Amino acid sequence: MRRTVTALLLLLPLCLSAQYRTPDYADLSESEMVRALKEDVGFLASASLEGRAAGSEGELEAARYLASRLESTGADLLYGTDGDVFGLRQDADTLRSRNVAAFIPGYDKNLKDKYIVICARLDNLGTSLVNVDGKPVRKTYYGANSNASGLAMLLQLSSRLSTNRVLLKRSVILLGCGASIPDGAGSWYFLHRSFGGSEDIDACVELNMLGTGATGFYAYTASNADMNKYVAALSGTLQPVQPRLVAQEPCASDHRIFYDAKIPTVMFTSGMYPEYNSERDTPSILQYDYMEREVEYIYNFVVELCNGTAPEFNPSEATKEYYLTGRGTAIPYYECDVRPSFLGSSDPAVFLKKWVYVYLRYPKEALEQGVQGRVLVDFIIDEKGKVTDVVAARSSDPLLEEEALRVIKASPDWKPGRVRGKKVRSRMSLNVEFRLEKKK
Repeated sequence: MRRTVTALLLLLPLCLSAQYRTPDYADLSESEMVRALKEDVGFLASASLEGRAAGSEGELEAARYLASRLESTGADLLYGTDGDVFGLRQDADTLRSRNVAAFIPGYDKNLKDKYIVICARLDNLGTSLVNVDGKPVRKTYYGANSNASGLAMLLQLSSRLSTNRVLLKRSVILLGCGASIPDGAGSWYFLHRSFGGSEDIDACVELNMLGTGATGFYAYTASNADMNKYVAALSGTLQPVQPRLVAQEPCASDHRIFYDAKIPTVMFTSGMYPEYNSERDTPSILQYDYMEREVEYIYNFVVELCNGTAPEFNPSEATKEYYLTGRGTAIPYYECDVRPSFLGSSDPAVFLKKWVYVYLRYPKEALEQGVQGRVLVDFIIDEKGKVTDVVAARSSDPLLEEEALRVIKASPDWKPGRVRGKKVRSRMSLNVEFRLEKKK
């Protein structure tokens, strides 16, 4: 009997070592929010979703996941679990994409029918077939930071706001925008076809590429004075992180659609990053502890928006005066009373469609290497309508940068912008897209 007991005692440590592993103490120290962010990003940027291209099965699965998770946070879905479907004409085909939206009601009888929209891009680039050493290779653009990071943070904000809805005077709409690439089709459809109450939206908060906070955290308001005041007011309080207001647009995205509808907007972002629009944009590059801090700040910002004075859309007269007196070198494009126009249109998309993408030539070396991405180009349209001071603010690859700058520098003259009837120098920022065509 004694020998049997001894044998069991000798075997017991072996059994324990087989059943229990050495714990990962990094995981044990993670907060509940960080674990949730990792789980949501892990699904939205998984290989099974194949890059969530607009209209694809991957985008549909992402939409279903987002709808299910929003509902689990306590928000009320505005549409079904498959989202609000809309069609886009592409050559002879119709692409079917979808928006996902949920609703958290405010409590104030005078303000509950006014809305703050928080939006994040749902789709990404999908996949492409490129030649590597003469062999076709399919690349997947997972889009962990672009923009699974924004969607994951949208879910965390939904949870916090739903739990604390008794603090919200205005109502909140949480929106996942389908077919956002390249021209914000989902957000346009939501505003102009689906929602039907855009005049009751007091402000829009966009979440875009927020996963690399160690390199910076930025707020872009298109120089809206009232939105800047909200940012400045929070800067005087104790926050886990503070964004830096930037005058230059970090990237073109859904905030432009809301701005064009004269809705005050702010885009929160951690900016461009080396893996942007590449197959290296995977969950491993995200800095989740910084994302948690950003969620805390944006939550506080949204609560202030829900309860404060509605921001006005028009830029302040003091801002205009700054440029008219010569103290500013160029007025931002959106702050001109009459915006600069190209071929009779003040829509930057017309310049891209009728000039940039007509004369853009995909660099041969970039094509051979399967390189694609965006180049954010800053330039000035002077009082005579000439394009000057063309520089690349951000670029995913030097080969693409050189070609984007070449085409914009060669631009024909524009009709200059005006402020109070006076021609002014105006500053514009545009993203030039380089995308490889998929082989069928």
